[in-house]
Amino acid sequence: MKRSPKPEPLPRAVLSGVDVRRLRYFLAVAEELHFGRAAERLYIAQPALSRQIASLENAIGAQLFDRSRSAIQLTPAGEALLPRARDIQARVADAVRVARRAAEGLVGVIQVGFVGSATFSILPGVFNAYREQYPEVELVLHAMNTAELRVALRDRSIDVAFARPGIQDPDIVSEVVQREPLIVALPDTDVLAEQSHIALADLAVRPFILYPRQPRPSFADHVLDLCRAEGFTPEIAQETLEIQTALSLVSVGAGVSLVPESTSEAQLHGVAYRPLLGEERETQLSLAYLRDNRSSVLGGFCALVRERTRSQIRPRGS
Repeated sequence: MKRSPKPEPLPRAVLSGVDVRRLRYFLAVAEELHFGRAAERLYIAQPALSRQIASLENAIGAQLFDRSRSAIQLTPAGEALLPRARDIQARVADAVRVARRAAEGLVGVIQVGFVGSATFSILPGVFNAYREQYPEVELVLHAMNTAELRVALRDRSIDVAFARPGIQDPDIVSEVVQREPLIVALPDTDVLAEQSHIALADLAVRPFILYPRQPRPSFADHVLDLCRAEGFTPEIAQETLEIQTALSLVSVGAGVSLVPESTSEAQLHGVAYRPLLGEERETQLSLAYLRDNRSSVLGGFCALVRERTRSQIRPRGS
């Protein structure tokens, strides 16, 4: 099958003569069919308008208006140009609108990374509110651990991250957006489940379900530090990437796990949740992004997160 030959590009002089401004002048005259009324509509002098139309006709190489009658009329060339000029004007207006909305962070794409445990707390509400407020921004989600989030931020494959507890990197801003207590998830058949509160030291002889310690940093580091402060290093029964998998392992008696309090909303058969006895141990969820990222889309996203989570940043020890 023969391919149609590509149309030859127009000479630069023609392109420069057919600009958006002259097309707007053409549309005004074509719609008014009167140079005087068109000039008033455009807020320019009639002689200047006539010169601009003549320049457009010279650039195109065809007469657009028949001026031989008492009332001017469109020529066949003018009739052909009219719908296309209107289409060009509409496309330019739309391009300007989209560019302005992009500058305001109202259109575009934002790549969001998050740790799995965040899905039990603030993320569903944040994502739903963002989609409602910014319907023209595509929200692309990536589940990762904290170490992976740091790498993804640095190589710019994601724009923003929800990390636990945070990301330590001089090029990354890390803002705490939620603090919540750590609680114990344990099999409901465990004798400790009969207690209303559990001392962390009482878990020393229990196998732990933990998140991977590598790559680092990880939430596991925080859990291990808390256990060591109580004088023991827990036996690790199994490591898993997903908090839902960790809870499933707890439900079948494979071990216990320290989890954020919000996780208890996932009522899973066979799992009991109990607060820790004594001084409250807490975990933080942080919002992280590259320090040099000036994206308006990112700015709007972060502003919405801060607004929705302001009440959840409890002072330490409160």
